[in-house]
Amino acid sequence: MCKEPPDTDSAIPVAGPCGELAWYLLQCKPRQDARAEENLLRQGYQCFRPRLQREKLSAGRIRKVEESLFPGYLFIQLDRQGNWAPLRSTRGVSRLVAFNGYPLAVGEQLIEQLRERSHEIGRQVEVPLLQVGDKVRITEGPFAELEAIFHGMDGNARAMLLLNLLNRQQLVQMPLTSIVRD
Repeated sequence: MCKEPPDTDSAIPVAGPCGELAWYLLQCKPRQDARAEENLLRQGYQCFRPRLQREKLSAGRIRKVEESLFPGYLFIQLDRQGNWAPLRSTRGVSRLVAFNGYPLAVGEQLIEQLRERSHEIGRQVEVPLLQVGDKVRITEGPFAELEAIFHGMDGNARAMLLLNLLNRQQLVQMPLTSIVRD
């Protein structure tokens, strides 16, 4: 007979076979995903927090930053018979996600697919912000290899460009990743 996991948030039995490792979803405190992951890893738990790379406008520069794919959550591998008490008091951890009162295991296939698609990012890269009037070259899309003039930003990830088409300047919008300074 299986033992219940000791002292989870409400001593809830966990679905799944006894003695086997399975992945579960853990909710973190607001904006403390990285802190929770770091503290759980120090305690010897195996965690997985899928991340993505995103461009952000900060202090007049566009920075590529790493963010959680699922903000506020991370996956943790647990044994049904293991000691779950440290989860409750780990800094950054809020609770184990449960449905109808029972934490349900996340499929191993889902974790593997997320691992394959996520990539590790080294450090933040700063890209100098373009100035109005700068000449740029379009690198992708139907206007590839054409020159344009930077006109301004449209949000955080799109640039407005003046493009000479049919002897007239036309205003077009392009992703920042599709242009380079000439």
